[in-house]
Amino acid sequence: MNRIITWTIFLMITVPVFYNFAGAAGTDTPETPTITEQPKQLKQIILTMGSWRKDDVEQVNVILHKFTEKYPHIVIKFDPTSPADYNDVIEAQLESGTAPDLFYLRSFSYSKKLFKKGYLSPLNDLTEIKKSFPQQMLEAWSTPEGALYGIPLMAVSHGIYYNSSFFKEMNIAIPDTWEQLLALAEQIKQQGIVPFANATGDAWTVNGLILQNVIPNIIGGIEGRLAYYNGDRCFDDEQMVASFQAVKDIAPYVSENQKLLKYADSLQLFIQGKSPMWFGGSWDIPFFEEQSPEFEWSVFAIPPPEGKKYYVTFHPDAGIGLNASSQYIEEAKLFLQWMATSEFASLLIEHLPGFFPMHNDITVIKNKHARVFLGFNDTYQTDSRFVWGKIRDGEPSAYEISLQSSIEVMNNLITPEQAAKKLQAGLSQWYEPAKRCTE
Repeated sequence: MNRIITWTIFLMITVPVFYNFAGAAGTDTPETPTITEQPKQLKQIILTMGSWRKDDVEQVNVILHKFTEKYPHIVIKFDPTSPADYNDVIEAQLESGTAPDLFYLRSFSYSKKLFKKGYLSPLNDLTEIKKSFPQQMLEAWSTPEGALYGIPLMAVSHGIYYNSSFFKEMNIAIPDTWEQLLALAEQIKQQGIVPFANATGDAWTVNGLILQNVIPNIIGGIEGRLAYYNGDRCFDDEQMVASFQAVKDIAPYVSENQKLLKYADSLQLFIQGKSPMWFGGSWDIPFFEEQSPEFEWSVFAIPPPEGKKYYVTFHPDAGIGLNASSQYIEEAKLFLQWMATSEFASLLIEHLPGFFPMHNDITVIKNKHARVFLGFNDTYQTDSRFVWGKIRDGEPSAYEISLQSSIEVMNNLITPEQAAKKLQAGLSQWYEPAKRCTE
């Protein structure tokens, strides 16, 4: 009896097992189980990005996060430093092998020097880049032979911010000529008001905000600039003297203690309504909007001397380069290629108003103040800053000479004629086209 029970139990256990392996009843060959292949998980890569823009950490991180959404295995860590120290810091990092994978590049000469030293990876293999940006903008991060070493990131525009509530109250019209601007400044000064909030406490401001932005109107934009670069004009001619004279023209209309005022102080003079005008750049839009002054404000293009054409300085301000020693060259190039897309351009416009993408096609700009600045490009001809090109490549550079001379002219230490002669004499020490004017 026990043997029968045991045999029955054995059959109850083994038959179902045999059925499972054999498949459906009546078949002799078992089916092969189906295995679903899982996508290969890519190793997470962390790229570092250096910059001189400490004010933009939150905004840039939003943009970088959008890139990571497209490429989840690549995270970019934004690590900016002080703008005053940036050039020295990045070069020291490159020399020591501790530089970030990607980093902001100044336009023209300084970045070109880094490329010639072998610190920047060539980028000509990124073929979509040349289709996405105007050649004029690519030249800011290219050698004369056409080697590309940086991708255009953002440009800035320049003009004169003005207290439009004050202008409306005083029934003041926007000046059309430099002479009208000076007459307006005199009218405002007669009321006991300082017309312009600008100052010289920070060395770069007079050169960067005034001199470089009146020069195109006086010399005739890009054609005039190239005439100097090619040696067809001398750097101490009448037009260059007139450019330094424009700086002197403004001197009576800034604060009496302007030598003691820093950039941030002069911004406050405008924000607090103490001065109704300010030579400035588009990058200050977010600051002014955040401060929410108690008046309406806008910006107008710097007017040319009577009989001259309008030109606006639309300057390629920052590009991004790839550290030639990076361990993640291919991953970094994915980001640089993404920079050429309309998606990136739209994100830049949305999150950094006042910094403009340099793409061939720029999408709609919602910020009303940024629209005004960019609208100058549709109305007037544009050029980059006069001393940022090849005349900055040697020592003494045109940038350093003009920076110091513009301060001295503003403070009545030298004449415009002397400033122009200093520029010509300095450049003739090393710049071949300038030497022809001294021979």
